[in-house]
Amino acid sequence: MVILRPFVDKQTILNFAKRYPELDVASIETCLAFLHTTADVYQALDVHFARYGLSRGKFTLLMQLYLTDEKGLTPSECAQRADVTKATITGLLDGLERDGLVRRLPDVTDRRMLRLQLTDKGRDLLSQMLPDHFCRTTDLMGNLTDSEKKTLIKLLNKVRTGTSAMLDP
Repeated sequence: MVILRPFVDKQTILNFAKRYPELDVASIETCLAFLHTTADVYQALDVHFARYGLSRGKFTLLMQLYLTDEKGLTPSECAQRADVTKATITGLLDGLERDGLVRRLPDVTDRRMLRLQLTDKGRDLLSQMLPDHFCRTTDLMGNLTDSEKKTLIKLLNKVRTGTSAMLDP
């Protein structure tokens, strides 16, 4: 996934505001700051996961399997949990299976279905990387106080409720 960085400066926003009276300068500036930060975080995560031969998607799938019981998950369950298509999961699984990190097994009760499980190699990789991952995540948020972190979560949840404005016809 390519993340394009917003390129608009304050003067450009002010010029647009002259042409489009419905434009709220503070909203545009806030959205652009959020998008800049999102792009930076995604780029940092991509570099971090690449150290371990993973992508964000592969890491997400490995963590789903790591946190489930020994029965594993179906590809459909993984797709639903990650809110992606089954085709996306299949592509991720192909790479993870090729790398020996997951295995597909027939379901014990319904042989038409597959179950996904971490291999020992997959579990070892996560055991090796998670301490580093958690430390880096802590450092990422290290400039915020505990109170600011709680406030940020509340604010981001508010932003998320506004996404329908972009989705509605």
